[in-house]
Amino acid sequence: MDRKKFIKTSGVGLGLVLIPRMIQSQTITKKKNHTVNTEPKIVKDSEGDVLNVIGDIQTHKLIGSDTGNQIVEWVDNVEPGIGIPPHIHTKEDEIFRVIKGQIEITVDGKTTVLNEGDVAFAPKEIPHSWKVVGTEKAKMITSAFPSGIEFMFKELAKLPVDPPDFKKVSEICAKHGISFV
Repeated sequence: MDRKKFIKTSGVGLGLVLIPRMIQSQTITKKKNHTVNTEPKIVKDSEGDVLNVIGDIQTHKLIGSDTGNQIVEWVDNVEPGIGIPPHIHTKEDEIFRVIKGQIEITVDGKTTVLNEGDVAFAPKEIPHSWKVVGTEKAKMITSAFPSGIEFMFKELAKLPVDPPDFKKVSEICAKHGISFV
């Protein structure tokens, strides 16, 4: 058999063998990545699990069990002067979306005041912090992905708010891959 004929013949043969396997492989991959046991969910503004996390009043709207462990989302309703000191996540990225008030946020050493409608992204392994500035209470939607951080918040909400026991807070956070800097 000459070279051209061999390439044409073997190319068609390989195509007949490989294409069905490639399609099957893509289908298996999609099934593996598809999150099973998740259902659509609608959460009204007045609904959710309210936690007082050391002065940060959080209303958890979606948690890992709702989203196939992909994301957790909560609403922060916070008084002026309240905030979270500089810290680093090793597991999750966060998105902060201001709905009302002003939040001073620092991500990777850059400080910005976020106003209504502004958004900030804090990737894992990057130090960040935030604090409510101005005179009015702030409302902010925070998303973390993947989920899991909601378990830390539930532990922190069991601690006395005033004064916070920073040693205990640091221990709980460290258990969940978060350290203060």
